[in-house]
Amino acid sequence: MSNPAITPPDLTGRVVLVTGAARGQGRAHCEAFASVGADVIALDLCRDIDTVPYAMARPEDLESTAESVRARGRRCVTAEVDVRDLAGMRESVDAGVAELGGLDFVVANAGVSPTPAASWERSEAEWDTTLDINLKGTWVTTTVAIPHILATGRGGAVVLISSMVGLRGAPFTASYTTSKWAVRGLAKSLAGELGFSGVRCNSIHPGNVRTPMIDNPSMIAMMTGGEGTTLEDAAETFSGMNQLPVPWVEASAIASMAVYLCSDAGAGITGASIPVDLGGSERFGI
Repeated sequence: MSNPAITPPDLTGRVVLVTGAARGQGRAHCEAFASVGADVIALDLCRDIDTVPYAMARPEDLESTAESVRARGRRCVTAEVDVRDLAGMRESVDAGVAELGGLDFVVANAGVSPTPAASWERSEAEWDTTLDINLKGTWVTTTVAIPHILATGRGGAVVLISSMVGLRGAPFTASYTTSKWAVRGLAKSLAGELGFSGVRCNSIHPGNVRTPMIDNPSMIAMMTGGEGTTLEDAAETFSGMNQLPVPWVEASAIASMAVYLCSDAGAGITGASIPVDLGGSERFGI
């Protein structure tokens, strides 16, 4: 028998569902799982959202993710669907499972970050949209995916993407922080509910990852006091938030942790809240 601590993961013949898959962390998850043999169901909204201050992914981004998975020799089924839409998500996931032959893992990655502002200055529309996508969308994803994982009878894993602010908190991010704390709680509840079946559930808490969620004018303005125009202008401020002397973590690092948690190497881990944040949750927060 191989030693999972030293043997690279082999997920050949397994299937993973990834939301928010068209770019950024979502694409990194798809690529990482494909690189160790898994086929992929890749879902994304692929249209802009009024309360989000940066452009969302486009259909061609989702197709690029699929091409990247296929270039690694794995199958990929895609769909443009809103994680808030229970019926639409169920239809998309059911179709992907039917084509790929089952489901073993889910990485609930889809999420948005609104414009930084004081809690009492937020609009009801923004609050509702952020909580609906980040929290309800994660619940919808697990609700339609878990029955398929249970149906295999061979265990599996659920990974919910939270944030370092879901461990500590941060000012001017009330809706985002609230949603990410709730995602952490959902992961812990699911770990208890799924334990009987051998299915594990954990949350990952990324720090600042270089994706459009931080690389946008709204975030750059906040991090530079309105004086910067590029993310590099904010690098020193971002670095000051971390224990390690680098400004942001790569999406591939988050994806590597997701693969680890879904592989035999992570067989003893469930109900955990795992930071991949350069030490940010220990240094930055309240």
